[in-house]
This record gives sequence, C-alpha cells and structure tokens, in this order.
Amino acid sequence: MKNKNVLLIGGGGTLGTYTAQELLRKGCFVDVICLEDKVSDNTNLCFHKVNADLETLKAFLKDRYYDGIVNFIHYLDVEDYKPVHRLLSAKTEHLIFLSSYRVYADLQHPITEEAPLLLDVLEDKLFHETEKYAASKTRCEWFLREESGTDNWTVVRPVISFSENRLDLVCRSGHDVLRMTENGQTILLPEKARNLTAGLEWAGNSGKLIANLLFKKETLREAYTVSGAQNLTWDEVADIYTDLIGAKFQWVDTDKYIENEPKVRSDPFILKYDRLFDRKIDNSKILKATGLKASDFVPIRDGIKTEIEKIKNKVC
Repeated sequence: MKNKNVLLIGGGGTLGTYTAQELLRKGCFVDVICLEDKVSDNTNLCFHKVNADLETLKAFLKDRYYDGIVNFIHYLDVEDYKPVHRLLSAKTEHLIFLSSYRVYADLQHPITEEAPLLLDVLEDKLFHETEKYAASKTRCEWFLREESGTDNWTVVRPVISFSENRLDLVCRSGHDVLRMTENGQTILLPEKARNLTAGLEWAGNSGKLIANLLFKKETLREAYTVSGAQNLTWDEVADIYTDLIGAKFQWVDTDKYIENEPKVRSDPFILKYDRLFDRKIDNSKILKATGLKASDFVPIRDGIKTEIEKIKNKVC
C-alpha cells in the first residue's frame, strides 16, 4: 500500500478523518475533498475545500488519476449517483462506495453480508416512497451490481461510527448527553432497545477497516459490514456514559420516548427500522479480507472516552 495515491471525497468528517489517518500510517498520499476548513500538518495529506458535485469533480479529476478513491458522500437519489460513479470508476483502480448497515432487515442474527436487505422484504409503502437513507443506499448498491457495468468497486456498510463529531446513544446525540448531564437532567431512552445489540463502533476502528480493504482484488464487487463486532447492547453503552460522565438514564415506553426525541419525530424510520432492530454483527468476512483481528480494535468504552475528552478540551 505504500506510496499509493488515494482520494477521499467528503472525507473531512467522522469516517474520513480516521480513514485518512490509517492510510497515512501505511505510507499513502492522501487528498481529501471536503467542505470543512482543514489545514494539513502532514506533507502526504492535502485538503481541497470544494463541493463534491458532479461538475466540480469533473474539473478536479480532469488531469488526475488515483490508485484508490473512497466516496463518503450520501446520495438521496440513485440517479444523482450514477454519473458520479461512472466518472470516479474511470479515474481509479479501486473505488469504495459508502453504504450503511441500515440496509439490513431484522431477519438474521448475527448479521452477515448475506442477510436479507430491508428494501427487499419490507412492505411498508411509505418507507419505499419517502425514506432517503437506507433505501437510497440500497438502490445505489443495486445500480452497482446490476447496471453500472463496472467491476472495480467495493461496497462498505459501516455501523454507526462515532467520533467527536457525532456520539450516538440510540437516537440521542452524545453531545446532548454531555449537555444534559452537566445540567443534571435525566435522559430518556426506549425500553424496547435496552437489551438489543447496538450497531455502534468507534470511527477509528471503522476507518482502519475501510482503509485496509483498498487494493485487494478479492474485495472487488463485494460488500462488507464495517464493524469490530464488539456487539454491546444499548444498555451497556448507556452504562459507559454513566461510568465516564455520571449520565443518568430512564428507560421508558416507546411512545414516551418518541414524544421527547425530536430526531425520531422528524425521521420515524431511524427508530422503527434500525434502532429497534438487533444489530449483532458477524464480521468474519471483513476480518478475512483485511487481515485484521479483534485485538486490533480499540474497545468501545475507550473510544467514547477518547472522543469525550476531545470535546471537553475544545470547550476548555
């Protein structure tokens, strides 16, 4: 992997930051297209603050070619993604497309990459017509396999990957957990999710997994769930916050939770068709492909502690 040139599109956020770190550690040269104001302290890392729309990407890539490209952008409509894919696939040996673990239905435990997809089995008409995350990701995956006519891509399906930019506790933002704890407030969580496996991973582990999928021929035209498979329950995750910062939680019925959770009221699918699913992961496929093992991953507790400390240091 040393001296490979890699482009991360939309790579200034949670997953991109840690993917870049792993690539740099392996000796790659990394370009990052992002909207964040970032300054590089590494000669092998360069940030480009531009939009990642089709025309801008055409101009950016006109005289460039990369050994690998990882595209972190989410496309609400598969029709918007199709021309982007055709452009990117012609400009690299290996293209990674960011899907999500939320494409999986709640029918196989633990989840493997062959588990049924939600869009294939769900009869909820409203979900099919209006959901813009899991459904959109699935349609893009269908395009890659059935219509794109290309073979140099890999699909990654990360679980929730947390960093200082986002800390998730069921549907509650970890930043809210910090604020509410400081104010002495009790945080409501849904009882139905309490003993379900949380689809949760530290972004440092996720970025390591994604980076190590690059440049392997056996990963082409394959999909991988990105998870260290520590498989904690939401109750266990809540206990970590209690231990680290003294957070207080009350497990309540679903209706009461929804009443008090704005994110669910604006996007009911995120609770109904994800957080109330059991997300226990079998990650044997990605471990085989990357050569990583369980001991290579930072424990969830340590990841949460690291990101909380970053947030507190910025406030100070």
